Amino acid sequence: MLHSALLIWQAIVIAIICSTGLTAYEKRLTYPPIMAIICKAGIANGKGGFSVQDIVVNEPKEDEVLVKIKAAGLCHTDHDSLSWGKQLIIGHEGAGIVVSVGKNISSVLPGDKVILNWAMHCGKCFQCLEGNLHLCEVASPVAAGGNGYTPGHASLDGTTLNGDPILRSFNIGTIAGYTLVKESAVVKNTSETMSFPAASIISCGVMTGYGSVVNAARLKAGSSAVVLGTGGVGLNVMQGAKIAGAGMIIAIDINPTRLEMAVKFGATHTVLATKDDIGLLKAAEEVKKLTGGRGADYAFECTAIPELGAAPLAMVRNAGTAIQVSGIEQEITIDMRLFEWDKIYINPLYGKCRPQIDFPDIVQHYTSGHLLLEEMITRTYSINELDKAFDDMLKGRNAKGVIVFD
Repeated sequence: MLHSALLIWQAIVIAIICSTGLTAYEKRLTYPPIMAIICKAGIANGKGGFSVQDIVVNEPKEDEVLVKIKAAGLCHTDHDSLSWGKQLIIGHEGAGIVVSVGKNISSVLPGDKVILNWAMHCGKCFQCLEGNLHLCEVASPVAAGGNGYTPGHASLDGTTLNGDPILRSFNIGTIAGYTLVKESAVVKNTSETMSFPAASIISCGVMTGYGSVVNAARLKAGSSAVVLGTGGVGLNVMQGAKIAGAGMIIAIDINPTRLEMAVKFGATHTVLATKDDIGLLKAAEEVKKLTGGRGADYAFECTAIPELGAAPLAMVRNAGTAIQVSGIEQEITIDMRLFEWDKIYINPLYGKCRPQIDFPDIVQHYTSGHLLLEEMITRTYSINELDKAFDDMLKGRNAKGVIVFD
């Protein structure tokens, strides 16, 4: 009798998700799962290399969600993760379909389309109560874990490689056919038209750029903004500035092709930088010419080049705000005179992400036609082309590359 009831329940769940693209084999594992799932994943060896191997993903525990990954964005942080000194599943941007949920999960159901995030949060610590969910002192993989394991990570024994538990990058490890995550790592995607590759890049690249403008800088309508570096994050800074109502958006890059793309994403002016412009001081003079000799109200550094860490300070007016978006995590020297006078320098994490608030807002901006996503994706790759995807990214061939799964 119990077995018959189980089969009936599984049939109901399969009917719910029949339009999501899961295979018949995957559908019978939805709820409750009968066996573990074997899938391919990108595995960092901790020493700068990686491989594509089979992992085993088990059923979710009571506070976990099993997601079939449909697309995973690729960024420079993923390449950095290859050298973090530990074996892990690569990837921190992703979108997919919920396959199964633990009994305590209430925000998503099997069949829901979701966008993943790495701003796991407990909701109870000092930073969470201050509204800084991305800085959670308990669950954040960065603020609490130093890019390592935290309670925001789903059970370690839930995913194994060659029989041994394996970590997931940023607690989510999205470059894999499936991932097991905590509930706070998923946000339901209500868009009827957004593709999975487009949804996947919201996870970090879009959120970081958009959030650095809207949440960190709190850019005022009518103000001027400079964006140093027009890669994936820089393009989303420009989109955030446009949405916030900036009156002037100045894009600076050494690549003229990227500057052409910048105009499509909101730049009103462009400045072509040169290799001999140390610290972009010449470019800063061009910015001042465009802003009545004063300097911009805001300047966003999006290059991740250590030598340019102080460059946004040279671009902004007195009492202006410089935002270090790209995450330069090393010692640099800054001429303190660049802070004169009353300038503010912010180094936000993850665009101060509040996933359950910001992701729906971003989806709404996309739906209303105010934010571009598909246009940012230069190329998609299969997981077996991960080496090519990394090479294209490192050589600047892509605005954004995305790994797609069947």
